[in-house]
Amino acid sequence: MARNYAEALFELGQRAGSAERYADLMDAVAAAVETTPRVQAVLMSPRVPKSEKARILGAAMKDAPREFVLFLQAVVKRGRHRILREIAHEYMVLLDQKLERVRAGVTLARTPDAKLQRVIEELLSRQLKKEVIAAYSVDPEILGGAIIRVGERVLDGSLRRRMTRLRRQLLSR
Repeated sequence: MARNYAEALFELGQRAGSAERYADLMDAVAAAVETTPRVQAVLMSPRVPKSEKARILGAAMKDAPREFVLFLQAVVKRGRHRILREIAHEYMVLLDQKLERVRAGVTLARTPDAKLQRVIEELLSRQLKKEVIAAYSVDPEILGGAIIRVGERVLDGSLRRRMTRLRRQLLSR
């Protein structure tokens, strides 16, 4: 269901020439709903009519494009405000496909500096033949190397994995 809403919003964004701006707006709205208790209370309350929720949402987003606000109001009127985060995620997937980008999760043993991040992203981009947007995390337990997640694929080049494999080989002899 979220995918259908995301596709509709993506079509609106492309027609307006603002597909990337719509992605930012959708992400911001989903984050506001998730992290602001007052917004959650209003949207989740059965006592507040859906039309009132839509009106409040429209008033709060005066600077957003009209089509975007109308889309959000339609989502709220249909009672689908609980899936705003999923809609935002599916929208990003569509935008990444259009822009030939891929998102990668990179786990390292230490915090990477800007130069290392740039090198990793360039190597991944060359390998995958797409622009790579990397999100970095740190796990000292991998000891060294990197674990890279791209979609469903996991490439484990960690020192911990290599040591485990070596231990298994030595014990099997």
